[in-house]
Amino acid sequence: MNHLPPEQIDAVIDAALQAGLTDAQARSHLLHGIMPLYVGSLPTHAAPALQLRSDLARMNGVERLIDGTVPLQVWLQNAVKVTFEDAPHRVFQRALDTVAVQASAEPAPPPEDQLAELKEEIIFQDDTVPYEYLRLGWESGAAVARLSVPPFEHGQPIMAGTMPGPPHIGTGWLITSALLMTNHHVVAARSRETIDRLRDDDLRLQGAGTIAEFDLDADNVAVPGLACRELVAWDRTLDYAVLRLETPTQRRPLPLASARLRSGKGSVAVNIIQHPMGESKRVGLRNNLVTDSTERDLRYFTDTRKGSSGSPVLDDTWRVVALHRGSRRVEGSVTFQGRTTAYVNVGTQIHAILADLGERFPAIRKEIDDDL
Repeated sequence: MNHLPPEQIDAVIDAALQAGLTDAQARSHLLHGIMPLYVGSLPTHAAPALQLRSDLARMNGVERLIDGTVPLQVWLQNAVKVTFEDAPHRVFQRALDTVAVQASAEPAPPPEDQLAELKEEIIFQDDTVPYEYLRLGWESGAAVARLSVPPFEHGQPIMAGTMPGPPHIGTGWLITSALLMTNHHVVAARSRETIDRLRDDDLRLQGAGTIAEFDLDADNVAVPGLACRELVAWDRTLDYAVLRLETPTQRRPLPLASARLRSGKGSVAVNIIQHPMGESKRVGLRNNLVTDSTERDLRYFTDTRKGSSGSPVLDDTWRVVALHRGSRRVEGSVTFQGRTTAYVNVGTQIHAILADLGERFPAIRKEIDDDL
């Protein structure tokens, strides 16, 4: 499996040459955060350009290391951080988006013709909020966790040599004191190329093996993990999954919006508490303007990264209005904050998930209703 096609790898190489990222010092920065044992296994070459091409070719064919990281994704993250010229920065960013989506198996983005409404202007408005907004946001974050999902195949853990295969990382949140909500594609723990081969019994094993870390609020903080006991409900189309914790927590679940959020097309803001790239907890505030809504989906501008999948999308009263599931980059057709490039994110409206639970998993829907 290759993350990027040859022409996109060539474009990344050209961008790195343009940005001057070919010497030994630059290589050290670009490989930072990748397992040293793996870095040491990369062939070395005297010619910088040949070294760059060799590194990228090797990393392009590696799906995931035993620590859960995707080497090419880390390299591209580093390239984005150290590149300030516009043209190569855009090349690295597009490649990073492609690799991250491929690695996470996020659903395909909506067709271009469904996003025509994004060409209109964003409406400016009073952006102040009550002071209590900050306290409620902090309290809401306690219900959000980083999830680590172990992959299984044919009832057995997928192995990387003699070690269990690397976990897939996402975000989840408490919908009751005992139930966690996240994306189906987070629990699926597959790339987009392999997700169709996933069997339900392996999906259940992966759900039962998921670990939730709730208090990862800062970098370099070790927190205890809470084990999940079982996967109790899921749907691939709506891209949700509900996990039961081994032991109920004393944390307050996130309250749910009582009705579908109807878009004000640039006048409604939402907030996302997330674990982007599996890092410590972050929150996207206030610039996350809703651009459109349907009976099932919510579309909004925000700052997210892979690993943010499964995050709660919250209104300004910190009630969950949607389950964040994916994003796409739109360039040259959207005006947002004075620029013509922005992310368009997509989440599943929480009322659509609750309706599906009521129809297909009525006992779980009742458990949620009883806890509200």
